[in-house]
Amino acid sequence: MKYMILTYASQQDYDGMGGKDTGKPAWTEEDFAAMGAFMEKFNNDLIESGEMVETRALAAPVLTRRLGSKDGSSVVTDGPYAETQEVLAGYWIVECESFDRATEIAARLGDTPAPEFVRATAYADIRPIVETRDDLVD
Repeated sequence: MKYMILTYASQQDYDGMGGKDTGKPAWTEEDFAAMGAFMEKFNNDLIESGEMVETRALAAPVLTRRLGSKDGSSVVTDGPYAETQEVLAGYWIVECESFDRATEIAARLGDTPAPEFVRATAYADIRPIVETRDDLVD
């Protein structure tokens, strides 16, 4: 079965990683390097176990374009959005034996090196990937 592991961030998080003033301590070069090394090992472990299907990080919310509708007309809104609004920051698609195994994989993300104020609010979602239309209903 395939599962998608999703992580989230805000524009403020991206700004902090880039060393910009956010009202919270900026990430140091060491913080950013430690996170990068952790993610590289995390991804390589999944490749070696044969469970990695795909992974991608996503650009900052400031580069986002949201499409919606209002009064029957299409509406396009360019980012950034409110600082506190969380958006998808990255994802992994893994193929593994069970939802429990996908949960074990995602739980390892809790060990990602980051400033404590970032770690305190970090989370991931795990969702099964449907293969057919029939899989959409419970």
